[in-house]
Amino acid sequence: MVDDGRRAPIHLRAGGTSLVVAVDGGRLPRVLHWGADLGPLRDDALADLLRAALPAVGDSAVTYPQPVPVLPQLAEGWLGRPGLTGDDDGRRWAPRFREAEHHLDVAAAGGPMLRCAARDPEYELAVEIEMQVLAASGLVRQRAQVTNHGATPYRVQGLELALPVPSDAAEVLDLTGRWALERVPQRRPFHVGEWVRASRGGKPGLEHTMLLVAGEEGFGFRHGQVWATHLAWSGNQVLAAERTPAGTRHLAAGETLLAGEVVLGPGDSHRSPWQYGSWGVGLDGLAARFHRHLRARPVHPRSPRPVVLNTWEAVYFRHDLGVLSALAERGAEIGAERFVLDDGWFLGRRDDTTSLGDWTVDPAVWPDGLEPLAARVRELGMDFGLWFEPEMVNLDSELARAHPGWVFDAGHGPGLPSRYQHVLDLGHPEAYAYLFERMSTLVGALGVAYIKWDHNRYLLDAGHTPAGRPGVRRQVEQAYRLMAELKAAHPGLEIESCASGGGRIDLGVLEFADRVWPSDCNDPHERLEIQRWTGLLVPPEMQGTHIGAEESHTTRRVHPLDYRAEKALWGHLGVEVDLLTADEGTRAALARWVAFHKEHRALLHSGEVVHADLADPALRLEGVVAGDRSEALYAFSVVERPSTWPPGRIRLPGLDDERVYTVRAVHPGAGPAAGAVPPPWQRDGVTLPGRVLRLAGVEAPSLDVDRSVLLRVAAAAP
Repeated sequence: MVDDGRRAPIHLRAGGTSLVVAVDGGRLPRVLHWGADLGPLRDDALADLLRAALPAVGDSAVTYPQPVPVLPQLAEGWLGRPGLTGDDDGRRWAPRFREAEHHLDVAAAGGPMLRCAARDPEYELAVEIEMQVLAASGLVRQRAQVTNHGATPYRVQGLELALPVPSDAAEVLDLTGRWALERVPQRRPFHVGEWVRASRGGKPGLEHTMLLVAGEEGFGFRHGQVWATHLAWSGNQVLAAERTPAGTRHLAAGETLLAGEVVLGPGDSHRSPWQYGSWGVGLDGLAARFHRHLRARPVHPRSPRPVVLNTWEAVYFRHDLGVLSALAERGAEIGAERFVLDDGWFLGRRDDTTSLGDWTVDPAVWPDGLEPLAARVRELGMDFGLWFEPEMVNLDSELARAHPGWVFDAGHGPGLPSRYQHVLDLGHPEAYAYLFERMSTLVGALGVAYIKWDHNRYLLDAGHTPAGRPGVRRQVEQAYRLMAELKAAHPGLEIESCASGGGRIDLGVLEFADRVWPSDCNDPHERLEIQRWTGLLVPPEMQGTHIGAEESHTTRRVHPLDYRAEKALWGHLGVEVDLLTADEGTRAALARWVAFHKEHRALLHSGEVVHADLADPALRLEGVVAGDRSEALYAFSVVERPSTWPPGRIRLPGLDDERVYTVRAVHPGAGPAAGAVPPPWQRDGVTLPGRVLRLAGVEAPSLDVDRSVLLRVAAAAP
């Protein structure tokens, strides 16, 4: 329907979210409200809401805070980040889309969707925008497609969409990090200007923010309105929080395109990835929407997440059938359900300097192939997993020597090595076909149930040979395609997204991956924080959490088994302790922790994740509460020396105020930590209403630094 200039706004309402969109005047969609459900609204009320949102008109459209379209345009008076940037040899650089037609599809798969089609007749460009509220989660998502109807090429330089946030959003939170220290939070005031977080390494990266959050001053996990944006894309991207002097505040997201990556010939189109938006009261409410979204997808893992035994920290490159068979036997004894053979199994791979790309089992180490090991693993009741790094290649490899043109080259040779690695260009059909054939053959022959898919090098110089034009965007698309085709060829195959740890975690790759590896660091002191902040997007059952060695291989900190195990309990549990050198007591304690995890993983992998907002930053209280509020697990931890001692009471969030609960401390491993002085209630438990536990709480245990106590909470029988 062509707009007549008087059409009432459209109200998309689902999953506890309202999205009210102005569609009048033939303009692109403008969001009037995004957040809490406004309830049913008639057209006359929606029309009044539009009038209520319009400011007094000044002397210029530039100087008053008009509702800005989700694709902002310079030609409409917007002086901030443009929605579409591009040109035609210096022409068609300031588009103005109008004559918009809007269609509401209340029966769209996933939730109500608004579709908008508009054009710029002078520029011979068209744009289509899709905006949706997802019924299962209340997430908002939107994407745009630009089509060139002109006779000459149009080069797209950027396509960003934006979601507005209200003036209550006074602070911005994002994440940073580095290898083995991902997801470090940082906060700042939401000042006038742009706060921009970009990634340009061909993947989101270890330092990537993952989410950009705006919220009320002082917001926490359980209080304060918050709004966030995320881009479902595993390549170069930008997230921006922007505030103008006129009062507009919004969160923008889009791809970061390299020169000439998207050139539209006559009739060609380019579509952006989905931009997601979540909101909530506190970060827990915001994260819960992402968790519900992922859990509602048809591709979400439905079977219990098998406990993993990963070989890396136990044997590294020292592969031997006898040793690994013995390791598998020890793994089965402690309750492992999946055995993953990590790096080192393929031709010539004795260290990390050679052989990436030569995906043939090394006969020097495995004279009978991997079949005997895989068969022994299955005899022990475990499934078999295998490590690959498909997108990478060592120059010292048979593959690189045979096909040097398959290595990315932007015109200066293959460029700087990183971990002795370069990048295999999947934009070459022959390279893609080689990878698919090698991986698919091995998966089929060995009965591989799980691929640990690594991605260690950034795409610094990703030039598609022979011309050297940028190949980053194509590489991401081909990686998605390879994952999808492997899973289609081998039903039930699962994939973990690992990229030097947490370098590729986003809703794009999670369409194909069943698990992410948040960090190469298994130090529980660091893992507590890494998992907490990764959890803003990823639910526990999709986060790999492993019990590592007593002395961390990345930080050299030493922690007791109970603390390492408790911090790994909360996700998709795995073990990297060297079971061949571990004593009988350690193995028995590991078995008890594995059994405890299995007993409670239905709760851990389906419940609502909660975090208490504690005044002392040296303390942590977090847990998982069942959807029906019938049970919960919490962990109270001391991560630094507290500023006050004893720490006082802790209040348990997320329970039902009207139900009565029994709270007990549980010790799956060896019992209470040495030197811990439990408060009186901890010895025998306590039974109190949920309201009392939320408002008054219980006295915190007195613990040393890097120690924790697990609290088991169960609703009393009515």
